[in-house]
Amino acid sequence: MLEPEITEDLIAKHGLKPDEYAEILRLLNREPSFTELGIFSAMWNEHCSYKSSKKWLRTLPTTGPQVICGPGENAGIVDIGVDENGVGQCVVFKMESHNHPSYIEPFQGAGTGMGGILRDVFTMGARPIAAMNALSFGEIAHPKTKSLVNGVVAGIGGYGNCFGVPTVGGELRFDAAYNGNCLVNAFAAGLADTDKIFYSAASGVGMPVVYLGAKTGRDGVGGATMASAEFDDTIEEKRPTVQVGDPFTEKRLMEATLELMATGAVISIQDMGAAGLTCSAVEMGDKGNLGVALDLDLVPVREERMTAYEMMLSESQERMLMVLNPELEAEAKAVFDKWDLDFAIVGETIAEDRFIVRHGGEIKADLPLKALSGSAPEYDRPWVETPKAAPVGPIDEAEPLNALLTLIGRPNFASRAWVYEQYDTMVMADTLRQPGGDAGVVRVHGSQKSLAFTSDVTPRYCHANPFEGGKQAVAEAYRNLCTTGAKPLATTDNLNFGNPEKPEIMGQFVGCIKGISAAVEALDMPIVSGNVSLYNETDGVAILPTPTIGAVGLLDTPAQMIATAPNDGDSLVLIGETHGHMGQSAYLAELFKRCEGDAPPVDLAREKAAGEFVRQAKSQDLITAAHDLSDGGLAVAALEMAFAADLGISLSEGDIAWFFAEDQGRYLLSTTCPDRLIAAAQTAGVTAATVGTVKGHSVALGQHSLPLEDLRAAYRSGLADVLD
Repeated sequence: MLEPEITEDLIAKHGLKPDEYAEILRLLNREPSFTELGIFSAMWNEHCSYKSSKKWLRTLPTTGPQVICGPGENAGIVDIGVDENGVGQCVVFKMESHNHPSYIEPFQGAGTGMGGILRDVFTMGARPIAAMNALSFGEIAHPKTKSLVNGVVAGIGGYGNCFGVPTVGGELRFDAAYNGNCLVNAFAAGLADTDKIFYSAASGVGMPVVYLGAKTGRDGVGGATMASAEFDDTIEEKRPTVQVGDPFTEKRLMEATLELMATGAVISIQDMGAAGLTCSAVEMGDKGNLGVALDLDLVPVREERMTAYEMMLSESQERMLMVLNPELEAEAKAVFDKWDLDFAIVGETIAEDRFIVRHGGEIKADLPLKALSGSAPEYDRPWVETPKAAPVGPIDEAEPLNALLTLIGRPNFASRAWVYEQYDTMVMADTLRQPGGDAGVVRVHGSQKSLAFTSDVTPRYCHANPFEGGKQAVAEAYRNLCTTGAKPLATTDNLNFGNPEKPEIMGQFVGCIKGISAAVEALDMPIVSGNVSLYNETDGVAILPTPTIGAVGLLDTPAQMIATAPNDGDSLVLIGETHGHMGQSAYLAELFKRCEGDAPPVDLAREKAAGEFVRQAKSQDLITAAHDLSDGGLAVAALEMAFAADLGISLSEGDIAWFFAEDQGRYLLSTTCPDRLIAAAQTAGVTAATVGTVKGHSVALGQHSLPLEDLRAAYRSGLADVLD
């Protein structure tokens, strides 16, 4: 088959700028072949190379005594101590985006996003134990929103449920900024023994490179390049770049991979994700300072007459690449034969810095390997700081209880049960806290320990003030872990932004990175893995900056877990200071369509002190339940505790700002001994005050009350009714 002529139009379609193509010519001292152009396109696009973000990602705090492996591998790894037999254990976790594919083909895009993040975890030797997802969609009234939500949720549920991993948490939001570009961020975590971790760096010259898993087809060809481009009116033409997943094959692949690892045959191993065979082979070689030679005639395929270009750029799912100990080839192959999966030696490691691809007896690519990965282009994009927000104008006053009733009936604040009831939350029988609270909690099987998981960001804060918004995303994740009783350990990030070539968008990215850095440093929650998703724009309209933070915390014993539901007769104590910050509040945004003012400031020292006090109060039996204050302030937090307990609550009299302000660093605690709790808070240097009681079956804000069931009815129907 004749290869196309390399033209300016073809170069542009591959997402390469003229100066980047000029650099390719300089590196090769010749024109690239069509296959080589595709390989450069895949490896130098934003999705794989992080060329616009690397400079700033390096500034993130990524180390700590708890960190075993930070960014750069398939997933991050954090120490969680030893089991009952003295064997070291760790949690392996990461969050990644599948935004563009999910907008083009919601069911498959979201499902394969789930499949990819699960592979990232078990590729490192960990058995997945939990999943989450953070979803952002356009306005409910937009013509595409309902079909996108239904397709994405069905795709996540269809893949995760069939694979057999519990979905224990996540986020869902609706905003016009996502009308043309939804966000689907998938998180997975797994458990491994610390002496049985597997990495991706190849080692040893002349070692066999082995293809594992499902066969290669044409699905997903060019997916990584598509994920690094803005959308326009040609979006339907991009449908063939979306991968097709098979969760049952993935389940077999996981079992086969973990069994293979136990044989000692694995020298290194890498998931085939974005850019498929190209990216996995190049990254393994680059990390090991080795070259790689591949023979595509040996690659298992499911379609006829596939070209080298198609095979190298296919993103067919459920595939892995490994470097094999040749002495254990027979044992390794027997494992994959048992699980009815392909096992094929398709190449070898070489000493030279080359990436050589053969097909049909011809060399289709011969490239400097380092130039494709570790030495790929890196940009210091110009950026401008986001202007300081104007002060909030006069606040529209509404009767507080009616405002609360309206707020919880809106899709952004209504019950998410319609979503998470489509997920299997209890598979593996270790889920201790299901979706719907501050954080999901999963038992470390066979031990007293548990792990808490949460995902958080408030995009309207990040848009108004990227620095404070970045801080707040981490701080809210910290609070959500603390309210379960877990000690926060570490974080993963999924940084979703618009076009970084626009200085104002790059300024949002830089500001959020600076805020995240300050917060993870102060709260001792280093970033150990993550993903950057840029060019989330359609026809030049960008999404809100959405740097999602996934966080993991540890509970050493069941006694440390804090309930969400208070008991009848409990007092409610507010921890933290309330100044009445209404800028960018849910009250203004949802009830009056006013996104005004600055984001609430985050005092990281106070955040840490308050979180540590909450956990300390539990250890001293001073509290019965806890909930953090975030969107919607005190009124929403108190109501959610009432729903959890199926009991009424009464809050003391106050103005709109008292009930709905979004000052940070605050918790609502229930207690049978408010005086002792407040005294302990004062000793710890934390502000505390009694603000209400738990009683009856009505909700009272000051002098006004409504039956709890009236509020629950609005809460239950606010999302389900508009999506069904």
